[in-house]
Amino acid sequence: MTGVEVITFGCRLNTYESEVMKAEAGKAGLNNAILVNTCAVTGEAVRQARQAIRRARRDNPEARIIVTGCAAQTEAQTFADMPEVDLVLGNEEKLTATAYRALPDFGVSAEEKLRVNDIMSVTETAPQMVAHIDGHVRGFLQVQTGCDHRCTFCIIPYGRGNSRSVPMGAVVAQARQLIESGYREVVLTGVDATSYGADLPGGPTLGLLAKTLLRQVPEIVRLRLSSIDSIEVDRHLLDLIADEPRFMPHLHLSLQHGDDMILKRMKRRHSRADAVAFTAEVCRLRPDMAFGADMIAGFPTETEAMFDNAASLADEIGIAHLHVFPYSPRPGTPAARMPQLDRRLVKERAARLRERGEALHAAHLGRLTGTRQKLLVERHEMAHTEDFTLVAAPGFAPGALVEVSIGGHTGRHLTIASAAQSAAA
Repeated sequence: MTGVEVITFGCRLNTYESEVMKAEAGKAGLNNAILVNTCAVTGEAVRQARQAIRRARRDNPEARIIVTGCAAQTEAQTFADMPEVDLVLGNEEKLTATAYRALPDFGVSAEEKLRVNDIMSVTETAPQMVAHIDGHVRGFLQVQTGCDHRCTFCIIPYGRGNSRSVPMGAVVAQARQLIESGYREVVLTGVDATSYGADLPGGPTLGLLAKTLLRQVPEIVRLRLSSIDSIEVDRHLLDLIADEPRFMPHLHLSLQHGDDMILKRMKRRHSRADAVAFTAEVCRLRPDMAFGADMIAGFPTETEAMFDNAASLADEIGIAHLHVFPYSPRPGTPAARMPQLDRRLVKERAARLRERGEALHAAHLGRLTGTRQKLLVERHEMAHTEDFTLVAAPGFAPGALVEVSIGGHTGRHLTIASAAQSAAA
């Protein structure tokens, strides 16, 4: 192979950073190389990364394989011990050309492969300028990384470090660059995006940042958030939800569970009542709002009654897009030392919760049938509505903004009855 290939796992922030990595590796003159940007959120994510590395070596025996990302930060030695791997970079190192300039020779020891510093010692996040997100019609924009909270199940703070925000001026400049590259929709991403600004002078908030972006970059047609912690939402963000049509009516919530005792054992900062009150207030401000959510099934000590509380919360809020994770013990986290449930029970509860989510999603699709929706067309003739519902959109080019009539659904996505080019396109 020639050039640099990037294999990306995990979140939108990783997708964004993969573009930075590719650019920095190019500056360093790297060639015939595969960069693997890993995720550490579950044991399965780590397993998939190791599998991809072995496959990459079989398919490209002469290529250099460089492994980085959250799993490389938290389990550096695991990847350094793999004979297929030539270099392991930490999450901070992966974003600089210097790290790619002096690769170790083939056949070096695992220790020589390691270039992973203490991520907790990093106190600032340098703004990264990306003009294009390969394969995406939505422009991802990093506003923050790291997390100051220590949820008992989560390894990510040890892979990303403490919360660090990108200065507002740099975020605005990056948004302008994405718009100049042709993006109509911008997605603000971060590890804990709603903590944005606490480490910056004056303490700006995520809501204030979003308001500033829409004011200073009026060409943004659609602004979206990747994920939020509802307990951190500020008044500015609620104002946008109520009054700004360019702010998309979709919020993805980091709920994790619906039982108060489990939430305490997770060391979450919200209660079940907090989640219900927040979503009710948002729906009052924006009746067309749709919610996505992350929930964990099979957390240590979870009883059947506690699991039922999680499932019933999804019903009570009306989660349209439910992402279910079977609990995965991550070494080094407090939850990994708690009394564990049988893995078969964990998987069975996750399957039941997914079924509940699929039923809620089908009900959401049914409510949208017969309505008119504005779509942003993506790859493979698929599109998303403003509330992030998937639509089959044959015949439209990726990147097009169209307005359509919804004729029905398949249980997984909407289908179109008729379409006309949107006035906004």
